[in-house]
Amino acid sequence: MGSKWRKAKLALGLNLCAYLPRTLDDDDDGYSSLPSTERLSAAALLSPLSSVNMAASGPMTPLPTANGLRLSKSLSRSASKSSKQTCSICLTKMKQGGGHAIFTAECSHSFHFHCIASNVKHGNQICPVCRAKWKENPMQSPSLDPPLGRVAVNPVGWPQNDALMTVVRRLPPPRRDLSRRHVVPLFQAPEPGIFNDDESLDHLPVVAESTNASDNSSLRTIEIKTYPEVLEAPRSSSYDNFMILVHLKAAATVANQSSSRNHASLPQLYQNPRAPVDLVTVLDISGSMAGTKLALLKRAMGFVIQNLGSNDRLSVIAFSSTARRLFPLRRMSDVGRQQALHAVNSLVANGGTNIAEGLKKGAKVMEDRREKNPVASIILFSDGQDTYTVTGAGANKSQPNYQLLVPLSMHGSDNTGFQIPVHAFGFGADHDASSMHSISEISGGTFSFIETEAVLQDAFAQCIGGLLSVVVQELQVGVECMNPSLCLGLLKAGSYPSRVAADGKTGVIEVGDLYADEERDFLVSVKVPAESSECETSLLKVKCVYRDPLTKEMTTLESDDVRIRRPEVAGQEVVSIEVDRQRNRFQAAEAMAEARMTAELGDLPGAVSILENCRRVLSETVSAKSHDRLCIVLDAELKEMQERMASRHVYEASGRAYILSGLSSHSWQRATARGDSTDGSSLVQAYQTPSMVEMLTRSQAMLLGSPSTQRLVQPVWSLGSQPKPR
Repeated sequence: MGSKWRKAKLALGLNLCAYLPRTLDDDDDGYSSLPSTERLSAAALLSPLSSVNMAASGPMTPLPTANGLRLSKSLSRSASKSSKQTCSICLTKMKQGGGHAIFTAECSHSFHFHCIASNVKHGNQICPVCRAKWKENPMQSPSLDPPLGRVAVNPVGWPQNDALMTVVRRLPPPRRDLSRRHVVPLFQAPEPGIFNDDESLDHLPVVAESTNASDNSSLRTIEIKTYPEVLEAPRSSSYDNFMILVHLKAAATVANQSSSRNHASLPQLYQNPRAPVDLVTVLDISGSMAGTKLALLKRAMGFVIQNLGSNDRLSVIAFSSTARRLFPLRRMSDVGRQQALHAVNSLVANGGTNIAEGLKKGAKVMEDRREKNPVASIILFSDGQDTYTVTGAGANKSQPNYQLLVPLSMHGSDNTGFQIPVHAFGFGADHDASSMHSISEISGGTFSFIETEAVLQDAFAQCIGGLLSVVVQELQVGVECMNPSLCLGLLKAGSYPSRVAADGKTGVIEVGDLYADEERDFLVSVKVPAESSECETSLLKVKCVYRDPLTKEMTTLESDDVRIRRPEVAGQEVVSIEVDRQRNRFQAAEAMAEARMTAELGDLPGAVSILENCRRVLSETVSAKSHDRLCIVLDAELKEMQERMASRHVYEASGRAYILSGLSSHSWQRATARGDSTDGSSLVQAYQTPSMVEMLTRSQAMLLGSPSTQRLVQPVWSLGSQPKPR
């Protein structure tokens, strides 16, 4: 008998077994005749590292008994052939330690894990050999808060300290007393104290051909244009608030200038490489995410994974009551993508919502990495409210301090701008839009409101379409008065940090990153005095200083002087439509913010009135009378906000989130998902870039062609199901 046990242990691996307490679920499994201290449950072998992890908790020797002998015979029969066994799916030999994980089912048949996982993902939950129906399959995996009576196992072959693993030790509870049934964690693979286990970068060197953008306009990454409020003003007139528009536009990427298919056959030398990204996604897997929500989140994450390039790196943080790093920053090579897909598909919804802990872990991944890609960003997704930091015990619920949710390292700096923005996505009617918007504002990211399940993937697609097209970093816009009699007033820059020198002669706006084809518009107010004899007045000059994300070179670019004519008697004053358009945008954003504050005080009719007054004022402007598209967009948006303030219930369910996502979009001049649409034809997506549109097109084409879209079931992801990233 002892010899048979030794054979079984040798074949299956002693450390691949775990003991479970007696539960009602055991009645059907054929083990009911065994005493509770001798009942054995074979944990699914999902990773070759499982034995290493369980070995750390110490061996657990089976007890040879008469009943145990019956079990050992069946185990040894299959075990005696295990070294010679071939995988029934791919028909190749299986060998322990051969570099491939092996899955052993409850019927005792074994397969390569990647083979059977693919089989199960397509809906086959029966053994390909004996046709036995499985109760447990390789796609079932635990959440951060494992359900009772289960064994949590590592879903993917990441390093040991990244596994979501809990080993359950033997307990001798009464046979039927469920009140005393519980799980005692014996060993959970610890995370390292420092997250410096990011995968090494292997970038091709990029040579900077030129760093003097002024010498060759074709090499300029940024285009600068300036528009004075009027082109001429009488000498005798003075202006306390003369507006000058500073318009910036980033260069287009090669992929945006023509189809990527046209460049697919060209050598790498002739293609314009983009800046690779370090991306951390912080995902809510609390109990409210169970079912369709989690399935759609997995599908959206699958789309993100498939569209990252081999030089991009990804790490995923999952949080519920606690937070756990699923895997370190890993390059999205073919192997990396496949492993990331397995890890994401292993998630199960359970527990509470601890946003602060998730962000803390996400920030730590960024802080501790040994190497850095040029672009770094965090995506935060949640469908609920933080129940630990802001609204938990001891928190001030009447005046929540949302800054507590954001690690100090993510707060913006006046000197360097925002280094690692958090792009927050609030899902559904129950998420805390105020906290998600605050997180994004503090870190320099955007807030998107995903109202319906149908646009979840599109919202992610739009975001990464921008992140994968960064062409400018650390952009700083400086303005300088060119006449000693002039003085700067306000710098209207939305959420971008700005400052004016004490003498009023210079000002700076910290912009940070720009995506390809992205535009920025800032209004500079200047105090212009009357002139006695000059026929022309030089107002100011604009200077841009920025870093190229690929070459790391700093570049300085200056505009021509902004001048206006000063005739003795001016003709009819013609206001620049470009200036008027942006003035309307700032005015609409201010009305949105004021209406939102009024609504929060409970005065919804007052909030609606504020928006109505703004619409009336805008309708009388020069750009409105010219049927300017932006003015039409603003009016449609303000009207939509009025409708979402029709009642307190409507405002709580969607109005607040819709307004905050609109404010985020206008304050950063960056596209956000708003409500139930990311479509540019909806008239509320004025900031989409060609890269975003291209990624949205990929997403929508995939969704239209996916049967899972109609069935709303968990999607199937495999390499090759998406076009290769640029």
